[in-house]
Amino acid sequence: MILMEHIIREGHETLRKRAEEVTFPLTKEDRQLADDMLQYLINSQNPEIAEKYDLRGGIGLAANQVNSLKRMFALCVEDYSFVAINPKIVSHSVEMTYLSSGEGCLSVDRNVPGYVPRYARITVKFMNVDGEEQKLRLTGLTSIAFQHELDHLNGIMFYDRINEKDPFGPIPNATPFDRE
Repeated sequence: MILMEHIIREGHETLRKRAEEVTFPLTKEDRQLADDMLQYLINSQNPEIAEKYDLRGGIGLAANQVNSLKRMFALCVEDYSFVAINPKIVSHSVEMTYLSSGEGCLSVDRNVPGYVPRYARITVKFMNVDGEEQKLRLTGLTSIAFQHELDHLNGIMFYDRINEKDPFGPIPNATPFDRE
């Protein structure tokens, strides 16, 4: 079971490295990692379990964040709950979006103010844990979370995308997304 103590924090070198492609069939260890990452998110969204184990709530968790350089992440947001292995964005909208409240991260223990520009709509491909290719069109929070986790796999932190000179400045061609 992944706990907060297993999630590495900003400053750790693994968070700045590009994760490596995963081969199929998955090893027992890779399948366990995939299951554990998804279970962390499910547990973190359950108030009783989160309190019992002192888990910070999350909607996405990349392998880099648990010090594993594998190209996989888990998402548990809105109507989606899955592990994406070797994920790619195959197309995206011209329109941009951003969370009006800003983004957060399980690996970042501080509030980083500012807008993080993201594509409003993306079409993605990835493999599931059984080696089956999946293709999804994502919008809203799920699209934002997918892009955030994909950035982790490329060694990019969300705050790298915030405009340093004007963190809350207008983002061209963007509509804010307000999370309920």
